[in-house]
Amino acid sequence: MRFLNLRLIIAAIIGLALGAGNAKADAPQYVTWSASIDSISPTSGKIVWTADIDAGWHIYGMEAPAGLDIPLTVTSFAVEPTSGLKLGAVTPSEPASIHVDDLLNAEIPWWEGKVTFTQDFELTEGATAANITSVVSFMVCNDASCTPPAKEKFSLRFGSGTPAPAVEEKTAPSKSTGASPIITNAEEQMWWEPVDGEINDEISSARQNSWTAIFFMSFLGGLLALLTPCVWPMIPMTVSFFLKSNKNKRKGTINALLYALSIIVIFMVLGIAVTIIFGASKLNALATSAGFNVAFFVILVVFAISFFGAFDIKLPSKWTNAVDAKADNTTGIISIFFMAFTLVLVSFSCTGPIIGTLLVEAAADGSKLGPAVGMGGFALGLAIPFGLFAFFPSMLKSMPKSGGWLNSVKVVLGFIELILALKFLSVADMTNGWRILDREVFLSIWIVLFALLGMYLLGKLRFSHDDESKHTSVLGFFLAIISFAFAVYLVPGLWGAPLKATSAFVPPLKTQDFNLYGGEYHVFSDYDEGMAYAKEEGKPVLVDFTGYGCVNCRKMEAAVFDTPGVRQLIEDNYVMIQLYVDETRKLKTPYTVTENGKEVEITTVGEQWSYLQRHKFGIASQPYYVLLDNEGRPLSAPREYDENVTAFERWLTSAEETYRNNK
Repeated sequence: MRFLNLRLIIAAIIGLALGAGNAKADAPQYVTWSASIDSISPTSGKIVWTADIDAGWHIYGMEAPAGLDIPLTVTSFAVEPTSGLKLGAVTPSEPASIHVDDLLNAEIPWWEGKVTFTQDFELTEGATAANITSVVSFMVCNDASCTPPAKEKFSLRFGSGTPAPAVEEKTAPSKSTGASPIITNAEEQMWWEPVDGEINDEISSARQNSWTAIFFMSFLGGLLALLTPCVWPMIPMTVSFFLKSNKNKRKGTINALLYALSIIVIFMVLGIAVTIIFGASKLNALATSAGFNVAFFVILVVFAISFFGAFDIKLPSKWTNAVDAKADNTTGIISIFFMAFTLVLVSFSCTGPIIGTLLVEAAADGSKLGPAVGMGGFALGLAIPFGLFAFFPSMLKSMPKSGGWLNSVKVVLGFIELILALKFLSVADMTNGWRILDREVFLSIWIVLFALLGMYLLGKLRFSHDDESKHTSVLGFFLAIISFAFAVYLVPGLWGAPLKATSAFVPPLKTQDFNLYGGEYHVFSDYDEGMAYAKEEGKPVLVDFTGYGCVNCRKMEAAVFDTPGVRQLIEDNYVMIQLYVDETRKLKTPYTVTENGKEVEITTVGEQWSYLQRHKFGIASQPYYVLLDNEGRPLSAPREYDENVTAFERWLTSAEETYRNNK
């Protein structure tokens, strides 16, 4: 009876996950239901339900076994209340057979083959006819698996001289996870219907490109972390440790590799743990939520103030001392691992902001691998130089000593923290509609910060921990030129210049009040309104799932959508619908859908468009672009982040031709 036990467990899981679904689909193929009425007299009769069950399958009894801990979908019959109708009990044509499960210590009843169920009724209160609507609830199982719980609805009529055909309305769970209450007619229902999952097969290369960008950005972050005042002092400690432990060249090589590998493993485990704890979809939601972005803005500002010398941020010294002592008192692989762990802890106050920023961007990718890829890239960037230091202890002699130059690096990082912090505040500002950090305000602050950074690099601005310098270094001079030049580059943006180099961080043009550059083409912000307009105009639809906090979305808008060719193709041939999945504007009428066995309340506009993307296309990351006909069917494979303008133009042209040919 082990299969029975397994089947019940599967049935319980499926029942909990899908039992609350309300989408329509065909009934499962393992049982065929029918319903009819047998007349006994002009005022009485029997409702007869017949189940024709496939060989090897069965439906459960009408009562769950006593003491069974696992929920079981029994076979049940419900007749909607009707005035003037009195109902008797439901009686099966034969008792359910009993099957004993020793592991569950329960007797499970079920029916196989063909079975009928009858329910007596009579008309009362002088009624001569009645409409009888009934719903059958059931689950079909065999010895290895079960179908999801299902329902079938029958509408019958009883009355003197009235035929009683069985008009069936079948309902059962399907891929659909629930429909929005805004769907009020057949066309809108069609627009919301899930599409074949195979349409996403062609986007894997684009996702790989996204992961490549995350990895490369994270790798550079790891290399940058080496120059921070928290990490740099770990270099002599590392060299000293491996000078004592490396007895020969072969052992030194192995220890250096183990050390680098330990650093990578620690950071990778952190990235994977973040994904497991929060989940990819939750990380994506966090990355675009107003509260999270405001909190991260505050954290980055606090770190920046610390980097400017106001105070120090450190982990409790007993943590690092304990780990450091463990590294000294152990030998072999364990000691190397604890040395790597010491590096992670000691460097936290400087690497924390870098890691946090990278994790937010990686999480916005919406995939399970994003944070792991980001942490892997960061760890590799940090591990490579420390692995080399462990392999060549003599390299320490050629390294510059700690001093004023390291504090300068720290201050420069403080400016970078402030610059990046504005991006997170901007996301919260846009998602909540505060309009306190519109594009021109954002650019004004950036211009001031880059100008101040240039002054600092020239020695015209000093902080409390800076040493007095009588001259400007050559490197500082050239970096100041870059900083001032970038500030000048930003100035035209105050009047609406596109500033494509900063599109990933700067708020979109639509948030700018004064724009000499020109307005954007019209887009719909409501899916159903856009689809209805496209049908009326006889045009295909470009749906853009985007987010205020989506960096790659801003880059695509500047690098692709703002080009003359793409702009013209969209204006002439398409109706564009742009849906922000993180918009916090409240719906007039909230509603509830069922996803993955859980009831999810949709209360905001952003939640509604995020649900539409998951429900219809089975994906939750942004940017995500799909071309649809007027019935909501894809005209081609969707696209994600890819700045290839020529390929995007071909995609639009080809789909538009397909649309015209199919009309």
